[in-house]
Amino acid sequence: MHSSLSFAATAFLLAGSVLSAPQQYSGQFGQKNQTASYTSDIPRHTTSQVPKPTYSPPASTTSPSTTCATPLSLPDQSLFESLVLARSSVERNNLLSNDDLVFSFDTPCRNSPELGVTTGKGGKTVRADHSTFPALVGQGGSITIGFLNPCGFNSPHVHPRAAELNLVVEGRLFTSVTAENGATHRNHTLNKFEMTVFPQGAIHTEFNPDCTPAVFVAAFPDEDVTGVGQIAQNYFGLEDEIVVASAGGDLNIDGANIDAFRGRIPANVVVGVESCLKKCGIQK
Repeated sequence: MHSSLSFAATAFLLAGSVLSAPQQYSGQFGQKNQTASYTSDIPRHTTSQVPKPTYSPPASTTSPSTTCATPLSLPDQSLFESLVLARSSVERNNLLSNDDLVFSFDTPCRNSPELGVTTGKGGKTVRADHSTFPALVGQGGSITIGFLNPCGFNSPHVHPRAAELNLVVEGRLFTSVTAENGATHRNHTLNKFEMTVFPQGAIHTEFNPDCTPAVFVAAFPDEDVTGVGQIAQNYFGLEDEIVVASAGGDLNIDGANIDAFRGRIPANVVVGVESCLKKCGIQK
């Protein structure tokens, strides 16, 4: 456990040192917050009016390109199997070349991060776990970097196998989390170099509340974070009668409309919440 935490802390420090903060806008988010907010230079809860700038796409985007000259494939399976079956850490280390030990989140064709990218209208996330970066086999940790466009929204989801340490390295993030039944709902507005934790299995989400890009680094004490459960997609993926019954019956939801609901769920990463879209002049 100590080695996992050390892995995450080191990754955060390295990632945070190379990114800069964009212009900030103040706003009001998180009406559901049930806990006292800590002191920060950005108001968490205010009724003051916020500026309403019109968003113009920047000349260059924060998100790395994922276009490669030739299609990428998963890292060599025989290497992966050899790493898993290695009898010692020394043997495992000696199976790797120098290039095998470097993963680029910004240059997708260098390794194979294209295979670990989730892309939507609101931005993208790039994942380095043992499936995309075999050097992590046996290391007990992994990293995801999220590149969120203005108002970009990493929709509600869970990580079934690991807690998440989420660090903002550019811009701001609004985060919201409910750990389990009976647990107090939490939300925060995180500034640059502020971090929060999402417990293993907790429903959580992040969105960029500003009209400039945001970047976050998510560290996990598990090398296999391929498993992510998107709440809306998984819920409406259940049998129709289960969805209807759990929503309170036909008085609340018409079973005939479930397919329509499913078809309207956007792919992650989503173009954000309505209040941010209006503030930034962004159309869905």
